[in-house]
Amino acid sequence: MLGAKAAGARQVIGIDPVAYKRDGAKQLGADLVFDSNDPHVIEKVKDASGGGLEYVFEAVGEVEAIELAYAVTGRGGTTTSSGLSHPAKNFSVSHVQLVAEERTIKGSFLGSCIPKRDIPNYITLFKDGKLPVDQLIKGEIALEDINEAFDKLDQGETVRQIIKF
Repeated sequence: MLGAKAAGARQVIGIDPVAYKRDGAKQLGADLVFDSNDPHVIEKVKDASGGGLEYVFEAVGEVEAIELAYAVTGRGGTTTSSGLSHPAKNFSVSHVQLVAEERTIKGSFLGSCIPKRDIPNYITLFKDGKLPVDQLIKGEIALEDINEAFDKLDQGETVRQIIKF
């Protein structure tokens, strides 16, 4: 949400199975949010966006998530995945749909960041109030509690936590 808003997106839609994450997305600038477990989520997103989204970003790394991301991408749109799944996992797309609807699927490793260029820009955006990443932090943990912190992430109970040494 933050990056899309900072880049000037006119409509930002969040999709997540966890209610508090959808609420958080709204607080961070999402115009609309949808439950990915809703059996009609694809139709609802397409209706809300006038046929499908121009840019869709998947960051979960699960087959179901990338398939949903591709399904809500509109004609001429781009689906970008930064989520890393198990190396043995694959997903499928309709070749006809890919060609006939002129879609693009791409990957983004670590946000395709060029640190020397991007980090100073991120800092400026943060200082200007356009990239409030501090709002993503949902608590602090001690180093010895790292396993519990990963469990909370895995179970969808938190977004980001700071490790306090």
